[in-house]
Amino acid sequence: MIAFIEGEVIAVDEDNLVVKVGGVGLRVYVPVELRGLRPGDHTQLFTQLIVREDLLALYGFATQTECDTFNLLLGANGVGPRTALAIISTLSVDTIRRAVFSEQTDMFARVPGVGKKTAQKILLHLQGKISGGLSETIPILDVDTEVMEALTSLGYSVVEAQAALQAIPRDAEKDVETRLRLALQFFLG
Repeated sequence: MIAFIEGEVIAVDEDNLVVKVGGVGLRVYVPVELRGLRPGDHTQLFTQLIVREDLLALYGFATQTECDTFNLLLGANGVGPRTALAIISTLSVDTIRRAVFSEQTDMFARVPGVGKKTAQKILLHLQGKISGGLSETIPILDVDTEVMEALTSLGYSVVEAQAALQAIPRDAEKDVETRLRLALQFFLG
């Protein structure tokens, strides 16, 4: 199995990179955050090889935690590699942990291609399996869910909305208007 690769990015496609490793170009499917790499960049990826009857596909991640989360997602009924990659691309590992801890299936349902039933299956599958300080994880406030919905309706991606929410001070007011204003200030710099 291929657990890690390091090499030069040769090409960047819509959902994958071609990485030159020891004279061989490997096509690696990656989350959105890694698609910003350019040809000539050096990269290191934690990988998971998916073997199917008619396909060998390599999936790559910036961290081992993302790779482990990808593997956990694959165990959920109805979740294949493409859906698991879409989840990792849309939701950060911390957001996935908070969603599981807070039992918020709607977070998974926001991922393109994931319906409510699949979101429920994912949540049930991940409960008790996600580790790494769940007890220390702060649950997503209902008010933050409303702020996230407002930001995404304004055209921001879920990842951008999450970043803005994480930038809001913990001691900030808990009303929607104040938190939305603070989140929008994040985008203004």
